[in-house]
Amino acid sequence: MSKIPVAVLVTTRNEEARIVPCLQALQDFSEIVVIDSASTDRTVQRAQVGGARVVNFVWDKTYPKKRQWCLDHLELAHDWILFIDADEMMTSALADEIRQTIKAPACSGYFIKGRYVVAGQVLRHGLCNDKLVLFDRRCFRFPVVNDLDIQGMGEMEGHYQPVAIHGEEIGRLKSFMLHYAYNGGESWEARHRRYAQWEADMNARQAWPVDPVASRQKLKEMFRALPCRGLIAFVYSYLVKGGFLDGVAGFRLARDRYRYYVLVARSRQ
Repeated sequence: MSKIPVAVLVTTRNEEARIVPCLQALQDFSEIVVIDSASTDRTVQRAQVGGARVVNFVWDKTYPKKRQWCLDHLELAHDWILFIDADEMMTSALADEIRQTIKAPACSGYFIKGRYVVAGQVLRHGLCNDKLVLFDRRCFRFPVVNDLDIQGMGEMEGHYQPVAIHGEEIGRLKSFMLHYAYNGGESWEARHRRYAQWEADMNARQAWPVDPVASRQKLKEMFRALPCRGLIAFVYSYLVKGGFLDGVAGFRLARDRYRYYVLVARSRQ
């Protein structure tokens, strides 16, 4: 079977433990590029052995940040790209759906959900991450936001989506990626303390860009205005979205959503 005509862009920094399985799951795609930020471990060597082209990225502390830099500067074989992190893994069902979608795309970009993997268990319920990561690079840009002096994200765009340049249609794929958010060198606590500081300052500055989907934007505005967001996030993940059906792992995910928004609230103090 021919390769899928999509350029997969894997952003890395010190990901030697996760880069090999991530790349192994991408072998159906015709082009794989690892964009590495001066890793001090064996990420680059392992990526090269895994068949990826490796590009070095050095951030100059200004915009564009890393993902938009990729759109602006990388020479790629395809206009359709897929951004993926080293802690995410392609599934055969998702690869098949991408293959069929790209043959005659009805939209210029697609959201893909990621199912969390906790202690080796793929969660079927509770919250998923949800990102616009498959799109025609000619049609989208990452917005510039007022966060260059905010700690927590650095060279990477934060928790927001690219936006359509000319109002292009956006769809959603049915299949999931797997998200190994609990694996890796940096602890959950350290990583989310950084994220929480960034989110708290973004809230204080009202610096968030508009979400490309109007319904998502409304929900985000409502949620940011609510008190006790940690408790609401826990109830939504564990009860409303059925996280309790995943047992202990589902509770852990919901608990950690609570913990994260507590960190955000404390970061504002």
